[in-house]
Amino acid sequence: MGREDRFPVWEAALGAGVAAVFAAGLVGVYLSMPDSDYSFLKLPRNLHELQILTGHLENYTSDYTVQVLIGYCAVYIFMQTFMIPGTIFMSLLAGALFGQLRGVALVVFAASAGASSCFFLSKLIGKPLVFVLWPDKLTFFQKQVAKRREKLLNYMLFLRVTPTLPNTFINLASPIVDVPFHTFLLATLIGLIPAAYVTVRAGIALGELTSLSDLYDTQSVALLFLIGVVSVTPALLSKDEAQEKAPEVAAGAS
Repeated sequence: MGREDRFPVWEAALGAGVAAVFAAGLVGVYLSMPDSDYSFLKLPRNLHELQILTGHLENYTSDYTVQVLIGYCAVYIFMQTFMIPGTIFMSLLAGALFGQLRGVALVVFAASAGASSCFFLSKLIGKPLVFVLWPDKLTFFQKQVAKRREKLLNYMLFLRVTPTLPNTFINLASPIVDVPFHTFLLATLIGLIPAAYVTVRAGIALGELTSLSDLYDTQSVALLFLIGVVSVTPALLSKDEAQEKAPEVAAGAS
């Protein structure tokens, strides 16, 4: 049996180890809470379930703030690390429980930490998965990164602010196409702020939401795209300057 046919034991063990760390953290939070019925604690799949969860957690947030914060961050980071859908509900929950400023800070921190965890996990074991799931997107992303290497931060900011590529894909594919971690992290920290602001603000008025489509009105979408265009403009300008200089250099050499 060739090396490529063997079951990836150490990769599976690493993934299981990361999951075990998050599970241990959640168990610790659970044990530090008072005796009660916690059957309401589950990942919300729709707005109704989120509203029920919020109603219960509001009773604990003021008295057990640290435990709720740790539990919230552990769940959010775990979901980001292992690509579990539903983080938008977690962002709404942050607004409902912690308000605008603290909510945005919490979402940006947890989302960036989860994206970073996913980045390093993918760097170790994610390459086969990305090639299988998104071969065309990976080829496109690799070409764009190579083309925009000098202004890579601007391009990564553009991707984070706009829905050009899914965030899950960006987290997994970035280490594979050699995006430096410091560039990835900075773009994530800054680029997630606008979307976090929109969802956290909506979470403050959670009871008034009837659909997730209510989150992004025309003004919010236009603002996100404007930020995206501004972030990528320096990269486009530098590319044009390079193209203009190339004929001059060739003419001088002849």
